[in-house]
Amino acid sequence: MRLMTEAEVPIKPAATVMLLRDAERGLEVFVLRRTNAAVFARGMYVFPGGKVDAADGDVAGVAAAGVAVAGVIADEAYLVAAIRECYEEAGVLLAVDADGEMVRDGHPALAHRSGVYDGSVDIRALAAEHGLRLAIDALAWMGHWITPKGETSRRFDTRFFMTASPPGQTSYHDDNETVASMWVRPADMIERHRDREVQLMPPTIANLRFLLPHATVAAAMNAAWAVGTPTCVLPKVRVDPNGRVTAFAMPDDPGYATFD
Repeated sequence: MRLMTEAEVPIKPAATVMLLRDAERGLEVFVLRRTNAAVFARGMYVFPGGKVDAADGDVAGVAAAGVAVAGVIADEAYLVAAIRECYEEAGVLLAVDADGEMVRDGHPALAHRSGVYDGSVDIRALAAEHGLRLAIDALAWMGHWITPKGETSRRFDTRFFMTASPPGQTSYHDDNETVASMWVRPADMIERHRDREVQLMPPTIANLRFLLPHATVAAAMNAAWAVGTPTCVLPKVRVDPNGRVTAFAMPDDPGYATFD
């Protein structure tokens, strides 16, 4: 089995958001388990997220981080996509009212989750209809990863955002793309992965590790805002003629430049 070319596997823009909260035992992050029927990351625990849709923003230009992509997406489109996916997958709407207060459980705008999911309701229009503003300024961009070439038939150029979960909203998985969810301490999730209790992708592990030094949401958010524009991480893999991954390299690993 040969490596598929980038023309055969176009890189799609995507956005993910890490919802954080303060708990008795320290900072916790919200994670979802993807269904085993998923084409991408089946059965793995992830943060709410997905690809950027056309309605999230405009496409203009080409190339990102030295890797050819279909187009460079406006920064706001990634933020809107992160908010939309958070609402679809976690049931949490990151939007504020005229007083600057986050939406709480019981707000009429929270009754349209299924419509946003199936595309019949535009999240920007939903916010405007209810006098809300999408809280894009509450999301800190702290990570940027591109799926390796050859490892999968789907590749994503993903921005990872972080924000405090609205205290007045209940988070729960969608029972469609995701089948389980939980709030968990980052260290506990990493340990469960080490013990092979859960499956995690490398970007998820890296972003959980980012949270480890921080005991509170405020401290984690300060660290995230301090990142500025994250360095893009593009792992590389080698695949044998049977399609098996034989080697995996991160940008800081010796020999990274020798990978195709």
